Amino acid sequence: QVQLVESGGGLVQAGGSLRLSCTASGRTSRTYTMGWFRQAPGKEREFVATIRWDGGVPLYADSVKGRFTISRDNAKNTAYLQMNSLKPEDTAVYYCAADSSRRLRPSRLQTEYDYWGQGTQVTVSS
Repeated sequence: QVQLVESGGGLVQAGGSLRLSCTASGRTSRTYTMGWFRQAPGKEREFVATIRWDGGVPLYADSVKGRFTISRDNAKNTAYLQMNSLKPEDTAVYYCAADSSRRLRPSRLQTEYDYWGQGTQVTVSS
C-alpha cells in the first residue's frame, strides 16, 4: 500500500503562484508514475499533469501547459506541481495519484492510477 498526502494548497490572487507537494509513504513509490488531477465545483475530475518514475515524459493538460510544471524528488518520495500565472478557472481540489504499472508512457486516465491522496484546495481569486 502507498499513502499519498498533498500539501501546499491555499488562496491566491490571479496571476500568483503556488507549489503543491505530494509525499508518499508505505511501499516504495520511486518506480511509480505520479500524476495530478483536479476537480472544480460541479465538474468532473480532470487530468492536470503526470510524470514517469524516472522523471521523464512529463505530460500536461492543454489548459495548464506553459504555466504548470510537474517534477519529483525520489530521494524524498515527493512529487511537486509548480503552478504559475494562476487563473480563477484553476480553482479546484487538486489530487495526487500514483500508478504502479511502470508503463513507459504515463497515462492521462484516472482509471490507470492505483493510489490517491485526499486532495488539497486551491482557490484563485480574481
